Amino acid sequence: MDKILPGLAMLAVIAVVFVLLAVGWRSRLRRQSDVGLLPAVPAEPGKPIAGAEGQYVATTTAGDWLDRIAVHGLGIRTTSTLEVYPHGVLFDRSGAPALYIPAASLTGVRQDSGMAGKFVEKDGLLVLSWVHGSHELDSGFRTRRAADKDRLFEALQELISSAPAADANSGK
Repeated sequence: MDKILPGLAMLAVIAVVFVLLAVGWRSRLRRQSDVGLLPAVPAEPGKPIAGAEGQYVATTTAGDWLDRIAVHGLGIRTTSTLEVYPHGVLFDRSGAPALYIPAASLTGVRQDSGMAGKFVEKDGLLVLSWVHGSHELDSGFRTRRAADKDRLFEALQELISSAPAADANSGK
């Protein structure tokens, strides 16, 4: 009996924590319900300019690396490939829907050390800034091989500098 009561108390605490996590995630989904449907992935995207395997970290509100976007599976960390095309960027995510960002929606790319619970060495993450409707977003990607990061970074910078500016109403 001396071991059963503390064990049951611990199980009750763990259950309460999981219930609170679920309530918080549902609240986040409700709060972000105005994030519109994501751009459709092109049926035949063509040949990529650059690509690499790695980890899709998450999408957050731009400038707030802790405000993970939960809708449309954007907050799910998963293995992924990132491919840069002349018309946009494709995250082919394992276990989550693919994320396509048209070139006109991209506003910047930078290297950073962390976002949404993923922290790495200095400049270890590629963070793509983009606009979706009225939302400014950041999506993070960590390459599996360090050498791929510089190649992707250069391709993304070139894509952003050559893409037409996004219309304020794009993605709606």
